[in-house]
Amino acid sequence: MNTGEDIQGLRKIVDFTRLISIFILAIHFYICCYQAFSHWGWTANITDRVISNISKTGLFINMLRPKLAALLMLFISLIAVKGKKDEKIQINAIVSYLLTGLLLYFISVLCFYIHVNLFIIAVLYMGITVTGYMLILTGAGLLSRLIRDKLNKDIFNTDNETFPQEERLLENEYSVNLPAKYRLRDKIRNSWINIINPFRGLLVAGTPGAGKSYFVIRHIIDQHIKKGFSMFLYDFKFDDLSKIAYNKLLQYKGNYNVRPSFYVINFDDLNRTHRCNPLDPQGMEDITDATEASRTIMLGLNRDWIKKQGDFFVESPINFLTAIIWYLRKYDNGKYCTLPHVIELMQADYDPLFAVLQQQEEIKVLINPFVSAFQNKAKEQLEGQIASAKIGLARLSSPQLYYVLSGNDFTLDVNNPDEPKIICVGNNPQKLQVYGAVLSLYISRMIKLVNRKGQLKSSLVFDEFPTIYFNNMDSLIATARSNKVATTLAVQDFSQLKKDYGAEQSDVITGIVGNIISGQVTGDTAKKLSESFGKIMQDRESMSINSADTSITKSTQLDYALPASKIASLSSGEFVGMVADNPDCKIKLKAFHCEIQNNHEAIAKEEVGYKSIPVIQKVNADDIQENYLKIKADIENLFFVELALINAKNQAKNNETEASIEKPVDEILNPKALDDSSGNGRSISM
Repeated sequence: MNTGEDIQGLRKIVDFTRLISIFILAIHFYICCYQAFSHWGWTANITDRVISNISKTGLFINMLRPKLAALLMLFISLIAVKGKKDEKIQINAIVSYLLTGLLLYFISVLCFYIHVNLFIIAVLYMGITVTGYMLILTGAGLLSRLIRDKLNKDIFNTDNETFPQEERLLENEYSVNLPAKYRLRDKIRNSWINIINPFRGLLVAGTPGAGKSYFVIRHIIDQHIKKGFSMFLYDFKFDDLSKIAYNKLLQYKGNYNVRPSFYVINFDDLNRTHRCNPLDPQGMEDITDATEASRTIMLGLNRDWIKKQGDFFVESPINFLTAIIWYLRKYDNGKYCTLPHVIELMQADYDPLFAVLQQQEEIKVLINPFVSAFQNKAKEQLEGQIASAKIGLARLSSPQLYYVLSGNDFTLDVNNPDEPKIICVGNNPQKLQVYGAVLSLYISRMIKLVNRKGQLKSSLVFDEFPTIYFNNMDSLIATARSNKVATTLAVQDFSQLKKDYGAEQSDVITGIVGNIISGQVTGDTAKKLSESFGKIMQDRESMSINSADTSITKSTQLDYALPASKIASLSSGEFVGMVADNPDCKIKLKAFHCEIQNNHEAIAKEEVGYKSIPVIQKVNADDIQENYLKIKADIENLFFVELALINAKNQAKNNETEASIEKPVDEILNPKALDDSSGNGRSISM
C-alpha cells in the first residue's frame, strides 16, 4: 500500500543503507590512512579495538573489497529513490557523472604509489575517493529523476498512419496496373495500384509538378493502347502526350483486329493536323444536337455563363446560335454546315439574316423573339440578345481555325469497330480562350458518337480537364460504363474544377468517379479526400508527471488514415487514392498511400527513340487564305440565292394577290359573268 507510513518506513531504510555505505568507506579510510589519523590525533584505543574486531570479518583484507561493498550499499539505497521527474535531464549527463565518479573512485588507489609525504598521500586518496563517491551519488540521483519510458519518438505520427495495402497484381483485359512501394510501420513493401474497372471513371488530381502525367497518365495511354483500346486524347500542352500515344500505336499496332488510324487536331502547326468538321451534318440528327453544340460553344467562350444557365441573356444567344446551326444543317442537305460558315452567317445584317432564317420552318419558334424585337425597333434588347453571341464567335474568325474546322478528313466516331481511331486534340495554354471553346465542341460531338452500344472499347483521356467545357460529363461517367468507355479526368485541384464548372457540377463529377488517384493537393481538396479515405485504428500515448512517479497511458482510437496535412505534403511521385472493384474481382484493400515506381532510365531511353508526329500535308499561306475567302463567298452566295428566291416568291405572291382583288371587281361590273358561272340560269339584278 502506498500510504504515508509505508513511504516513511522506506525512507528510513534507504537512509540507513546509505549510512552503512558511508560507514564502510569511513572504516576503510581509517585503516588505510591510520598513520595520518594517528599523527593528527584522530585515533583512540576504544576505536582501534572496535575497528580491529570489525576487520576480522574479512571485509577489509584489501583495498578493493571495502570500496566495492560501500558502492554496493550505495546502489541498494538508490534503487528505492524516486526523485522528481525532469524532462530536461539528458542521459548523456548522467552517464558522464557515473563514469567520471567510478573512474575517480577506483583510480584513487594510485595515490599510494606517489613518492611524496605520507600525509599528502592520505589527503589525496581520501579526497579523490570521496569526490568519485559524490559524483556517483549525483549521477544516480539524476538517474532516478530521468523519465524511464519515453513517449513515441514518431513526432509526425508516420508509423501510426500506415496501413496494409494491396500487394497482389490484379489484371484483366481493361485494367491499368501501376507498380508501387509503400510503408507499413518501419518496413517498405511492394504493392500495386490495380484500376481493374476504368469504366467507372478515374480522377487524377495533383498540383503542378506532382507527377500526374509522368507517373499516371502516360501509363494509362501505354496500357490501354497495348490492350486494344481506341482512344481520344485531349493534350493540353501539345504534343507531350500525343507523341506518347503515336509511338505506342506504332509499338502495339499488331494487338488490334483492325489497325486504328491516328488523327491529330492542332491549330498551331497546320502541316501536322488533320481537318475535321465538328458540325458534320451526318452526325446531327435533330435540332437537339444543334442545341447541344450551341450551348457547348457559347459556354466554352463565356465560362462565367456556366453559373448563369437559365438567365434570359444567356439562353437568348444560345437559342439564336442554335437557329443558325440548324438552318445550315437543313440548307442544301448540310452543304455549308460548318462552324466557320456559322460564324460568317451570324455576322450578317439583321434584315437579310432574319429574312433568310424565316424560310426554315423548324427554327421559326427560335427566331420569333428576335424578329419581333427587330420589327418593334427594340434594338437595345436585340443587341443584348445577339451581340454577346456575335462578339464571342468573332474571336474564332481566324483563317487558321477556318482551315481546320471546314475540312472533313475523318469523323469523330472514335470507337467504330470497322474504323477504330486514336484522336489527339492539342491545346495551347497561351491561346486557351480561343482554342478551348472549339475543342469543347469537338469533345461534345465525339462523346455523343462514342457513347453507343456495340462499339469498340475506348479510352477518353482529358489532361487539364477544367480548361475545356463539357456539359454532361457526369452523365457520361454514369452511363458509359456499359458501353466500355473509360474516362480519365486530370485536374490540379477541385477548386479549379469548381471555378470553371460551378459548385454543383464540380461536386457531381468528383463524387461520381469510382477511382481516385491524387498527388499533392491542399486546402478543401485535401480535406475532402482525407474524409473519403476513412479512418483506421491508431495507438495513442499520454504521460503524467508528478514528484513521485510518471504515469503513462496507452490507448487506441479511430483517426484519419490520411490526414489532410499528409496529403498536402506529398512528394512528386507519391500518391494517395482509392480504387473500385468488380463483383467477380473483389479488392478488400482499396485505399493506398504509396510511391509509384517508374523506371526512369528506361523511360528516358524510350523517349529518345520516339518518332515525331509526321507531316500530314504541306499547307501554305495561300491555301489557308483561299479557304478563308471561299467560306465568306459561300455565305455571300447563300444570301444572293436565298434573297433572290424570297423576292421571286414575294413577287409571285403579290401578283396572285392583285389577281384575286381584280377578279371580284370584274364580276361586279359584268353580272352576266355571275349568271354564267352560277350554272342555274339565275341572274342578279342591279
